[in-house]
Amino acid sequence: MARVFISATHKSSGKTTLSIGLCAALHAQGLKVQPFKKGPDYIDPLWLGAASGRACHNLDFNTMTQDEIIQTVQHYSHDADIALIEANKGLYDGMALDGSDSNAAVAKLTCSPIVLVVDTRGMTRGIAPLLLGYQSFDRDVNIAGIIFNRVGGARHATKLRESVEHYTGIKVLGAVHNNPDMEIEERHLGLMPSNESGEAEAQIARIRDLVAAQVDLGLLREIAVGAVELERNPSQPPLIRGGAEYDSESLSPSPDKGRVGEGFLKIAICQDPAFGFYYPGDLEALQQAGAQLLPVNTLKDAALPANIDGLFIGGGFPETHMQPLAANTSMRASIRAAIDNGLPAYAECGGLMYLSRSLVWNGQQADMVGVIPGDAVMHPKPQGRGYVKLQETADMPWPGGDREKIINAHEFHYSGLENLTATGKFAYRMQRGSGIDGQHDGWVYRNLLASYTHMRDTSQYRWAQRFVEFIRQQKRKTAS
Repeated sequence: MARVFISATHKSSGKTTLSIGLCAALHAQGLKVQPFKKGPDYIDPLWLGAASGRACHNLDFNTMTQDEIIQTVQHYSHDADIALIEANKGLYDGMALDGSDSNAAVAKLTCSPIVLVVDTRGMTRGIAPLLLGYQSFDRDVNIAGIIFNRVGGARHATKLRESVEHYTGIKVLGAVHNNPDMEIEERHLGLMPSNESGEAEAQIARIRDLVAAQVDLGLLREIAVGAVELERNPSQPPLIRGGAEYDSESLSPSPDKGRVGEGFLKIAICQDPAFGFYYPGDLEALQQAGAQLLPVNTLKDAALPANIDGLFIGGGFPETHMQPLAANTSMRASIRAAIDNGLPAYAECGGLMYLSRSLVWNGQQADMVGVIPGDAVMHPKPQGRGYVKLQETADMPWPGGDREKIINAHEFHYSGLENLTATGKFAYRMQRGSGIDGQHDGWVYRNLLASYTHMRDTSQYRWAQRFVEFIRQQKRKTAS
């Protein structure tokens, strides 16, 4: 299994843009490229998936066991020509002092050779001691190659290459010159999501061509082919669900490819420029639990599909689409009526904001669905950011819970739920993180659960199966 780990010396070195270009360039050569992203992230995987034509999967120590990370790489790469894992932040960055949750730890766990992206602005010979330090800091980390990024010109590139080749022995794969065509518009959560940008395909093509012209793709493939074969502990049970096929345009499981036998349920899922934050593995888990996913466009569709059994509204950027969302009064009324009438529903972050009374941003206020009696107010700084730890309360509506269990998840929101005019029930007690009020998360109303927390369906917390079972229970009650 050929694979390579793309990392950097520090955050904002341009590794995501280069990873997008590498995925697209290799894909253009006719290769099957399987992308992965280290850590909790929705936006970068959307771009990597669009560039490679395959859904990007996350590798995260916070929500996954080491065996699960290895099996995820093996499972989704088994039919690929090359796997590309993109890091987050710098190579040795992580929360743990011993580096056990760092990018380097993922590279070592997956036995992946590292190609380091270095922002070389203002740097020449000084790149050598920098790389020597990175090599000596952990001798078990295989830094197999380097890509110079944001290079000032041919002379600059020559000085960098001579220094690296003379002092380090690390292979130089290329020098990507500073070019505005390599930039992707950024927003408060990072890059603009590819599902929002009408220019995404053209932008990926521009980045692809620039990377292909300045990076030795053949040498990259040689490094990837040299990766040590992964072995799974045979005593460990399989952790990965299989079987779901992906639609090449949406990079989501095709709605007609779920398990459609006895107990088959229809779940509407909001997938449009306002709501696009979904983990492919979670969608697959919903299907494997017996759900058919019916895409809904909250900006254009007039109402929810008829005869649905449940509703899922993921995260996204409703604030940048607040006026079109407000203008679609028939969809807002359809969702409110469905939830008021007891339709099982689950919403995360952006979905919670959409279900609130109104959304306030940049001095403007727009009416939202209104089933949550509060206003989602945007702030200049994050109101909740990073890993969270939760425990379920007695008000958690889904079956199969354990109130003693600590749930690891994440949040990243600039909005806060303010002006609540009613006392609500909460499904979660915050052990770490902000949630809705600093102490709780998971607003419960009838059969709705809405939270700022983003869950991840892994072996430590099978939320998808529980949500589907909850829907099934409610359907039995209605039928009886």
